[in-house]
Formats: sequence, structure tokens, C-alpha cells
Amino acid sequence: MKRENVNEIIEILKDRYDDALCALHYEKDYELMIAVRLSAQCTDARVNLVTPVLFAEYPTLEAMAGADVSRVEELVHSCGFYKHKARDIVLGCQMLLRDYGGKVPGTMEELLKIPGVGRKTANLLLGDLYRVPGSVVCDTHCIRICGRLGLTDGSKEPEKVEAQLRAILPPEESSDFCHRIVLFGRDCCTARSPQCGVCPLSHLCRHMNPEA
Repeated sequence: MKRENVNEIIEILKDRYDDALCALHYEKDYELMIAVRLSAQCTDARVNLVTPVLFAEYPTLEAMAGADVSRVEELVHSCGFYKHKARDIVLGCQMLLRDYGGKVPGTMEELLKIPGVGRKTANLLLGDLYRVPGSVVCDTHCIRICGRLGLTDGSKEPEKVEAQLRAILPPEESSDFCHRIVLFGRDCCTARSPQCGVCPLSHLCRHMNPEA
């Protein structure tokens, strides 16, 4: 896709979604790490119902690191895959205290050592907590929509999509762009019934203009 078209897409999304904040609710850096882990194959809305109860019972990093995993399982059960998520949450908080001075680290290499943290989570943490340029969060919305638009070659592999987007997005825009794509995927470019007739990006979309 031409550079000017990429820039136009970015500006249109900026105009439509002025606020590009993460949809997950949190106050502390480790709370975002936990919320993102819970969001795997779960809606942000559900996570935002669960985390206030979880954080109220374990209000500090130390408390979370010392939590009984079985109790955490009970509290996060409705998010699905609760056994794996509960274990990762407790082990991850223990690692923050043991290895990182009680703070979520600010490099990809360090983040990927934490239980339950993959590239998607690491990029989100880097972008939201540290505003690291070039942070690209490849969730299902991002992969689907960027393929439809023609920003990527249609690959479904997150690491390939991340690399392709990193090559075309201005680094300072990438994190906010990914948050806006999620919002766009929820209210317009949905998976089953995309609203192409009213889409502000239809004139730039490969799905609508395959010969373009």
C-alpha cells in the first residue's frame, strides 16, 4: 500500500477515535499485565468485570505474588482457561518481585521471560506503559482488518503481521493505531458483518477495491 494511503488511514482513524486508550482498566503497571493475560480468548468487557474483584482481594503486587493459586482460579474462572491464567498471574508477579524490582520491565527480551507473556502482550505493555515507538499489538481484530485493508498480505500469523505493520506504520503512531483498529473492528469492520457501506476507509480498502 502506498505511504500516503497508510497515512490517510491513520488520520481517518484518529478523527473517528480521538481517544486511543487501552480498553482494559488498570491503575498499576502489573495490573495491566494481569488484565492482558486474562483477556486471552476473552472479551475486555468480561475482564473489566473480573479484575476489580481480583485486585480488591489482592491489592498489592506482594499480595498477588503470595496468592493461593486455587483462589485466583476461582476469581478468574469466568475468563476461561482459568487454571493456566491463575498460575501465570501468580508466577508472573513473583518474577516481578524477584527479578525486576517490583516493576514491569521495559524491554521485549525481559518481558518475554515472564510466564504468560508473549509478543502481543509485550508489545501492548511496551506501548502503553513506556510509549516505546514501533510497538505493534497483533490481536485478532488487527490481523483481520489489516489484511482486509491491504496493509498486510493477509497472513494470519501474528509475528508476520507485526513485521509487516512495523515496516509501514510510523513508529510513533503504531501503538495508538492498534488500539484504534480494535475499536474500529468492534463498531464497523466486524468479523461476520462488516459495515462496508458506511465504512470511512472503504475507498482505501483492498477488500472493497481488489484491483486498487
